[in-house]
Amino acid sequence: MPRPVAFITGIAGFAGSWLAEELLGEGYKVFGSLYDNEPTDNIEILQRHLSLLPLDLTDAAQVAAVFKKTKPNYVFHLAAFSSVGKSFGAERLTYRINFEGTLNLLQALEHAPGLKKIVFTSSADAYGVFSPAGKTLTETQPVDPASPYGISKAAAELLCTYYFRRNGLPVTVARSFNHSGPRQVDSFVIPAFARQAAAIDLGRQKPVVKVGDLSARRDFSDVRDIVRGYRLMAEKGRPGRVYQLCSGKTVSIEQVLTTLLGFASKEVKITVDKSRLRKNDIPVLRGSNRRAVQELGFSIRYTLKQTLRDTFNFWKTTLSSGA
Repeated sequence: MPRPVAFITGIAGFAGSWLAEELLGEGYKVFGSLYDNEPTDNIEILQRHLSLLPLDLTDAAQVAAVFKKTKPNYVFHLAAFSSVGKSFGAERLTYRINFEGTLNLLQALEHAPGLKKIVFTSSADAYGVFSPAGKTLTETQPVDPASPYGISKAAAELLCTYYFRRNGLPVTVARSFNHSGPRQVDSFVIPAFARQAAAIDLGRQKPVVKVGDLSARRDFSDVRDIVRGYRLMAEKGRPGRVYQLCSGKTVSIEQVLTTLLGFASKEVKITVDKSRLRKNDIPVLRGSNRRAVQELGFSIRYTLKQTLRDTFNFWKTTLSSGA
């Protein structure tokens, strides 16, 4: 029996590299795309098992040519302009990559032979601000994005629904909540704290961490659980359907920081830097994973403490090696 063929856009990214490991472990043949001069550190140990191709998602002709050449059974669309904060200053680029790039991908796969499923990775940022503030979100919650990034993801979701309804393109949408783990860049909260904790432990930073508001509560999952969810969506997900991938629990940012600093061998002082304080429009962000559990067999296998410890150890190793 031939191996199923998967294609991952954004394969060299944080989640993309973990998804590549997941699929290789399950017997898939894996193709992936790289943009110009993209670092491949995350997939260095995997590269000999992967088939990598250059791809600019905003180039419709190139997208069509790549999928015509690779003929994938499953496509996982992870490539995106992924920074919420930076999207405000790069609005047009965010829409080009996240919306127009998704349009190019859907059009290229519209009549692809052998295609079984497309998994589009959206985000809980599509929900924006909601009320009542602390409710547990389900897939029926209306989207009301509050950032260019969130808008681009919500709009791309509508594209996916349109292509499914118009001609039956087998696309499913993953609304992923916060996920973290080793390899995530330190512009996100967990790796930012983990890197500082590791630097303190190694004696490369004074045992002081400056913070802003730590009261927000977020639904964190391990990236390895989330990418397994992507695979399950490809294998079992219903086309045209949205699945939330999340833990269903929340934890405060303060608790995340305290846990990470607990891995350091030195006493650490936490000080509030008023310049870092921002108004937090979403004090609690929590999702229900019931649909994914019931229809896909999705489950959370990694505890948050394990995710935090693995991330801390990743940064300790990275900093020790001179990064």
